[in-house]
Amino acid sequence: MKLVKRIEILFLCVISSLTGFSQTKPVYQDATRPMEERIEDALSRMTVEEKVRLLHANGGYRSWGVPRLGIPDNNPTDGPVGLRPEMEWSNWNNAHANNDSCTAFPSTICLAATWNPEMGVLFGKAYSEEALYRNKNIILGPGVNIFRTPMNGRNFEYMGEDPYLASKMGVSYIQGVQSNHVAACVKHFAVNNQETNRNSINTLVDERALHEIYLPAFKAAVQEGKVWTVMGAYNQYNGQHCCHNKYLLEDILRKEWGFDGVLLSDFGGTHNTEEAIFNGLDLEYGTRLGSAEAFNKYYLADPYLKLIREGKVGEKELNEKVRRILRMMYRTNMSADRPWGSLASAEHIEAARRIAEEGIVLLQNKKNMLPLNPANLKKILVVGENAVRTTANGGGSSEVQAKYEVVPLEGIRNWVGRQTEIVYQAGYSSRKGVSADSLKREAVQAAKEADAVVFIGGLAKEEGLDSEGADRKSYELPYGQNDLISALADANPRLVAVMISGNAYAMPWLKEVPAILQAWYGGTESGNAIASVLFGKTNPSGKLPFTFPARLEDNAAHAMGAYPGDGKTVEYKEGIWVGYRWTEKEKIQPLFAFGHGLSYTTFKYGKISLSKEVMNESDQLVVTIPVTNTGSCEGAETVQLYINDQKASLPRPVKELKGFRKVRLTPGETCNVSFVVDKESLSYYDPVKHGWVAEPGKFQALVGSASDDIKAKVIFELK
Repeated sequence: MKLVKRIEILFLCVISSLTGFSQTKPVYQDATRPMEERIEDALSRMTVEEKVRLLHANGGYRSWGVPRLGIPDNNPTDGPVGLRPEMEWSNWNNAHANNDSCTAFPSTICLAATWNPEMGVLFGKAYSEEALYRNKNIILGPGVNIFRTPMNGRNFEYMGEDPYLASKMGVSYIQGVQSNHVAACVKHFAVNNQETNRNSINTLVDERALHEIYLPAFKAAVQEGKVWTVMGAYNQYNGQHCCHNKYLLEDILRKEWGFDGVLLSDFGGTHNTEEAIFNGLDLEYGTRLGSAEAFNKYYLADPYLKLIREGKVGEKELNEKVRRILRMMYRTNMSADRPWGSLASAEHIEAARRIAEEGIVLLQNKKNMLPLNPANLKKILVVGENAVRTTANGGGSSEVQAKYEVVPLEGIRNWVGRQTEIVYQAGYSSRKGVSADSLKREAVQAAKEADAVVFIGGLAKEEGLDSEGADRKSYELPYGQNDLISALADANPRLVAVMISGNAYAMPWLKEVPAILQAWYGGTESGNAIASVLFGKTNPSGKLPFTFPARLEDNAAHAMGAYPGDGKTVEYKEGIWVGYRWTEKEKIQPLFAFGHGLSYTTFKYGKISLSKEVMNESDQLVVTIPVTNTGSCEGAETVQLYINDQKASLPRPVKELKGFRKVRLTPGETCNVSFVVDKESLSYYDPVKHGWVAEPGKFQALVGSASDDIKAKVIFELK
């Protein structure tokens, strides 16, 4: 261990002894008593100083407990897709600990692309077991901010453009995490949809768009997922920072939704002591680092204590904050039911692989180019830097120090073995000083000599592409990939493009490439998952969680000049018209629509039926449709339910997702897929009434395989 680390540990021990934490007599609680009684008992034993300490960090990723009472520190881990490497106590430097190697799970946009809540539960359970092993009681995820623009560098951490999909997948992740007595932390609350000027930008969004688009996934996390912590966002909303925004935190989160957990700040997201006291912030992280004195200067540290001692504020708000923190701790690191953890186990590796495979989307497959059959191919050329590049160790807060990561070229070689020659050419390079022309020429020449070409490119988890802290610089692929892909297509018509990214991008070569796979950032087993789909062991079943616009101008925020703002303010001028809601309203043809995803088999949708044709507000209506696998191999189809309001007082989208179900069918097998439609499914938010309204009238239920591929529809009436 480095000398500096030994000094830090010794320093912490000294600090503990100097702050009155020593005890001469142990304190015990009756673990059989109800939680709320134990909370009040612990609260009654604390000094004011101990209560205040509980509200702020005492390290980069740690906050005070009360050692005198046996209350441990809170110990969160950053990142929604795996344990972030340990940081040194007083800064953001990697501590280079020898127990950091863990499972890298796929990006959460990949999880969303599975359209399968069972995968969300599996993801959360596996990840939380790794958190337990490292004694973490909070996972800072999932992120559920809406995909408003493809330029947002952090979209790969989120769950797409649709609030219903983000709600269902976010809730499943939370349930998986918290089943192991680790707190999930849904983030970033709220309207945090760009990284440009993220620390200060004032977001202006109308009341209807706020409630219909940007809040539903958070509401579901609280009311359906019962999430134990929520993280405030960096930006401002209507002129007040989100980490202590009265309207968001007190009026909506606490009073309207009934949240009884902990609201913690994003790191450095706190700016005002009195606002933090009265507007709902409980736990402050990241305001400054460097020394014990620095932690005492947090807004909810000595400045708060000073206000109490001077009689300028009382202890009512303090006690409520402490109750919420203790409640979270009794659910997590102070729970008698907390299980043991495990790290990078075979089960976790298998979970990561399954999620990565199920999230891969087959975007295009002309003339059934895929799956590839190695028995018919003597030589396969693999081209692209992403074929050999690891991705788990980048992206900002999503950085994971993976025990190992199978890159795509390795996965292909693992699958093919020695029966087919695998040749690799870089084709392009992100490094400066490398001749792009020579790399391209070598790849094109090799393509002419191969039986098939697999191009593996896309974006990368680095600044200016997919990364925390900065938005993308261009909607185009970087490093001359567009020209390279076109040249490869000219050289060899048997071309497959495997695109690794967490975002949409332009495809000027779309008509030239027979087969396209969208593979995301697949984590530890990424290469094996890609190879499994390429060669047909796994039948792809992923669906797009966002629209792929052909041009950036086809996105509503860009069409209206509403991104990235003027540096101080960004106004969401597009209102509710986000993603497919916009393209369908304006009749814009995207590259690929929301919900799109092909299979190696085919599915036939039968006649739609209703349990009733007229429903009252208190009723539920059941929509049922038979789906049959009409192909030659087993496969999974995500059946999607959309609702259209035939006539409304306010403009409404052409259709809105209100249900989905993934079914796995063998050849010839039929399944009756049913959805429940209730008043909530038919409602919109009325800014005049400041509430949700379901207007009587006719509605249409539309069922299909994508937002632009509706197979059946039927009209019903609400009275």
